Order: sequence, then C-alpha cells, then structure tokens
Amino acid sequence: MHSRAFRRLEYKTQVFVNHEGDHYRNRLTHTIEVSQIGRTVARALALNEDLVESLALSHDLGHTPFGHLGEDVLNELLADHGGFNHNRQTLRIVEHLEDRYPDFPGLNLTYEVREGIAKHSGPIDVGKAPEFAEYRPMLQPPLEAQMIDVVDELAYNHHDVDDGLESGLVDIEELAAAVPLFGEPLARARDEYPGATARQVRTVALRRMIDRLVSDLIAATGRRIEDSGVASVDAVRSVGAPLVGLSAEVGEGNRVLKAFLRDKLYHHPKIVRMRQQSRRVLCVLFERFMADENLLSPDGRERAIAEGHIRVVADYIAGMTDRFATDEFQRLS
Repeated sequence: MHSRAFRRLEYKTQVFVNHEGDHYRNRLTHTIEVSQIGRTVARALALNEDLVESLALSHDLGHTPFGHLGEDVLNELLADHGGFNHNRQTLRIVEHLEDRYPDFPGLNLTYEVREGIAKHSGPIDVGKAPEFAEYRPMLQPPLEAQMIDVVDELAYNHHDVDDGLESGLVDIEELAAAVPLFGEPLARARDEYPGATARQVRTVALRRMIDRLVSDLIAATGRRIEDSGVASVDAVRSVGAPLVGLSAEVGEGNRVLKAFLRDKLYHHPKIVRMRQQSRRVLCVLFERFMADENLLSPDGRERAIAEGHIRVVADYIAGMTDRFATDEFQRLS
C-alpha cells in the first residue's frame, strides 16, 4: 500500500480513461473493491484475511496505462524479448523495481504473497516466465491465491456494469433481457420500490447481483473444500484442480454477463476509439525511448547496461499512469 506502484493505480484505466469522468472506476478503486470482496469471502471460509488483502492490493501493480490494451501493446512490442504480462510485471515490481531498502531489492514480502502474485491467474508456464520457477508451478497455490482471480472477475463484472450504465454505453433494458443475473434482481427491485428513482433501482439490482455471485462463491467453494477432504495447505497444493469457484449454474450466468460486457461495452465504438488513440500513444513512446537512451533517467540508463535497454523502456512505460503517458506523448511528438 505504501509503494509508488500502488499510488500510481489511481490514474490508470480500468475501462474509461481518466479524463472521461471522475465517477468511473480506475485501477485503484477496482483494487479496493477486490480487497473488500476478498476479505468478505476469506472471513466466511475462515481463510487468512491478511494474505487475501495483500494479494488483492498487489494483484494489479504491474498493469500498464490504458488498461488491458496497454498490456497487449507491450506484449506485441516485446514479442522477441520475452513478451509482457502484468502478473510477471507485478512480481518484478515487488521483487526488484521498488527500491526502498538497503539490504535487499523490492519489498519485504513473504513467499506466499509472491507465490500468489505469480499464480493467482492460474497455471504458470516457466518456459515463458522462468522467474516463476521457484514458485512450484506444478502445484496449486493456497486457497487465498486461488480466490483472488475469481474475486477480481466478480468485482470488475459488477463495476463495469455500473460504469457502463452510468456512461450510457450500456442500455439497461437490453442488459436485463440478455443477462438474468441482472435482469431478475432488476425486476424485483422495480416491483418493490415503485417510487424509487432509476438510479436507486439500478443500485439495488447491482447490489443483489454481486451479493448472489459472492454468496454462491462462498457456498460452492465451501462444498468443494469439504468434499475434497483437504485439511492443510499442503493438501490444497496437491489437489489437481482449483477448489475456489462458482457453482455450475451461477458460473454459467456469470459467463453470460461477461459475454454481454465484451460485446456491448468493451467493443463499443467509443471504447474502441479510445483504445486506438491509446495504442498510438504507447507505440510512439516506445519508439522514442528506444531510439534515444538519453530520454531515460540516469538510473534508467545505468540499469539498461545490466538489464538491456528494451527491458528498462518496458518497465518505464508500464509504470506510467494514463495522464503521464499522454503528457509524455505530447512532449515527445
């Protein structure tokens, strides 16, 4: 929480770039929502709440400016140099780039936190990420790490619906008709609160939607834990598949919701136009910094000798906020 990388999340895109409005989620508010849901699930399942909070607060530290588009662009630009992945970048930040202590690089994080960062999005391929080798890629991570990926998805599905409706890019009637997870609580809320405003009714429906998702995650995961017979973290590691997840019924409803958001929000012409401009910004910045190493700070130039110019440029661009990247683009164009 006290790292520079964490503070920069305030000005990094979730879906809408910062200048689109003050009321939309950004990476920081998303991270806080993931932490809140994660602690709720952890408490209900008697898991380690502090580990869950650490994983929730750190899980997006490696994200680039301009959301997943930035990750895609850097991955393309670094295709011949190991690619780019925000989980790998998060681990690089907490183990190497956050320079705060005289005795060791990075932050003073436990093995379990670093393992959770490496593995919370599923199995890891040490062929593509050799730095993950020490985290036992063939074994499942603890339940706390398994949970973060699911909680992350539930959080952004919920708030992307809210932001999509707030922006007017998503039509509430179309959403209700296509996505029962939202349509059913919306219909009940309209019946129960006939005098409420549209915003109030929408808020009730959204709250009930996320409540159903989180409650199902707790119940379904609890059943899997009980059925598996695991009684220790070593037993969890040895199970062949994750134990944390939604039930089949609610999981299918969540997939319908994700598909709707992909088609109607993430591929909306306005979002696509924003992504195209963001791609141009990142490509120009990469080109400029690769062409002239003097644009890097003295520390960056020194690191480039040991780690390679392209790696340091990638670190620098990945750490930028949307606002700083846009300002640098205007300065260097």
